[in-house]
Amino acid sequence: PAPDRPRRRRGRTALLLACAALLGAVGGLAGGYTVQADRAPTPLPPLSQAKLSYPKKPLPEDEAPEPLTAEEDRRVRTDGDLRKLLLDRPEGAREPEPSLGTDGWLSPSAYAREFENPGYMFTYLTGGDLRRVASAGWQQGRYRTVVVSLAQFREEKNRFALEYAQGQQDYMSHEDHAGNDGTALKGSGNGRYYVFDEPRRESGYLPMHRARAIAQRGDIMMDIWIYDTKPIAKRDIRSLAERQLERL
Repeated sequence: PAPDRPRRRRGRTALLLACAALLGAVGGLAGGYTVQADRAPTPLPPLSQAKLSYPKKPLPEDEAPEPLTAEEDRRVRTDGDLRKLLLDRPEGAREPEPSLGTDGWLSPSAYAREFENPGYMFTYLTGGDLRRVASAGWQQGRYRTVVVSLAQFREEKNRFALEYAQGQQDYMSHEDHAGNDGTALKGSGNGRYYVFDEPRRESGYLPMHRARAIAQRGDIMMDIWIYDTKPIAKRDIRSLAERQLERL
């Protein structure tokens, strides 16, 4: 009988195939480079964006466009005394008890204390570069109280006023808050107003009905509250929100 063939060393076939593949890749790469190098250069396709043009030097003063007026430039209006943009106290209304802030201003800590979790809100607002808060309030009749706040942010890195407004709106539909999605505030773009489905009830106190309006305009978040022992009509909170938005 013919002698047995010695077994092939394990891995030898794989090594031969790998060498062949490597040689083929190197040869293909060299061939492709040679063909490409011999071709004449072809121009790149034009960019889809139109060429931007700027003047080589600033325009003369007599040819430069007129600056925006205070009515046209919203930044000019909001960089001034923010308290002047707050709604005026209605005739016959009185100062709320207790009074709000100091001379129309709320410190970040005082503003954060208006929320259920003051510590978290203070960190959140200062982390968002809160610039200042202007606030006004009044009492009408026996129990109705209105509070209007304008929270302004520096917004050097992001649009925090918009994020803040949307964050407040997101939880308003929860049962422990308004319990509904509210109604869009016309002309605001993102504002909504809410009348709470259920009043807040505490032993020994009259039921407290609430309504709220939230909107963002530029770097300002507008927040309006109405409190009353009687049900609050939608038109009441809507009217306040519309008038405050016009002033912004």
